[in-house]
Amino acid sequence: QVQLAESGGGLVQAGGSLRLSCAGSGRTFSGYAMGWFRQAPGNKREFVAVISGSGGMRSYADSVRGRFTISRDNAKNTVYLQMNSLKPEETAVYYCAAAKTGWPTRGEYDYDYWGRGTQVTVSS
Repeated sequence: QVQLAESGGGLVQAGGSLRLSCAGSGRTFSGYAMGWFRQAPGNKREFVAVISGSGGMRSYADSVRGRFTISRDNAKNTVYLQMNSLKPEETAVYYCAAAKTGWPTRGEYDYDYWGRGTQVTVSS
């Protein structure tokens, strides 16, 4: 069982930056691929970024590539999402998730554990 808790959300102006953190429990944290997803009101949850268990592989949604960076510190059981040049349309609840496979998958149904989310609001 893995428990995840996101933090770092808040209100930021367009063009600003935020760094999200996701703290996980469990001694096998490094074995999980960790993903970030987001869901805006009335929209489906969408993939944002993923990192493999070792941190050696990363993948991003086209819409955030070059602006967002996913990283992890397995010694701290934490994964991060650095978000730069934020846009108002990126206002959403951001979720982190853990996949037992360890492989950097984009499919939300591949994930086994989810956090409760953190709100990110980007004002124009």
